[in-house]
Amino acid sequence: MARKPLIAGNWKMNNTIAQAVVLTQEISNIFESDWADTVDVAICPPFVDLKPAKTVLEFDKTKISIGAQNVYWEPSGAFTGEISIPMLKDIGCDYCIVGHSERRTLFHETNEDVNNKVRALLADKVQPIHPIVCVGESLAVRDEGTYIDFVDAQVRAAFAGTDEIDAKDAVVAYEPIWAIGTGRTATPDQAQEVCAAIRATLADLFGAECAEGIRVLYGGSMNEGNAEMLLAQPDIDGGLIGGASLKAASFVDIVKAAL
Repeated sequence: MARKPLIAGNWKMNNTIAQAVVLTQEISNIFESDWADTVDVAICPPFVDLKPAKTVLEFDKTKISIGAQNVYWEPSGAFTGEISIPMLKDIGCDYCIVGHSERRTLFHETNEDVNNKVRALLADKVQPIHPIVCVGESLAVRDEGTYIDFVDAQVRAAFAGTDEIDAKDAVVAYEPIWAIGTGRTATPDQAQEVCAAIRATLADLFGAECAEGIRVLYGGSMNEGNAEMLLAQPDIDGGLIGGASLKAASFVDIVKAAL
């Protein structure tokens, strides 16, 4: 099954509103409208930048989606500092990153937290926000040689309580923690090995047909220099881009590699 690539830029905690408008405009100015026929593209700014970035893209009629970096699973209530799914829908978000290693490590999010977010995002069958479910191992786990089992367990935990109807709207991003922001990248063979294992786990959970339709991204220091080799792998369907997404030319070069 041919899967349409997805290139998603995770801006992390970068860019004021003014900076976000400038960066979004720069990306929009370079982006060719017919590229959207071949590759899906999303940018995931901080919460305060979501609406300004969306406004730029809407004004330019640029076929780039907006995604959030996190969400809480309750629709409203006494959850100070959190952002709900209805709020993201009102802005016009199509994607939401969940379970990023920085959320797991720095903010102590558990597999159960990630699962709650995944199920909440997929609950609306008419207009789901597509979760980009992040999984990946530390250097210690990789060196132990247990990384396949570790990632398999994360995938199973994230999708617990969902079925193939829900899962088809999800995206999985493999982000080896040892390759995030370090400049160190998994080789194409290393990335392919784990992405293929992720698809095998999805097939075990939801059936081969469903698994073949779910996009699996690579998210460890993909840049304009290595994107083409990584995207050539059969089970890598795009990238979750960190640092390279903060420069318009670099981000668009990665998009071009997916065409």
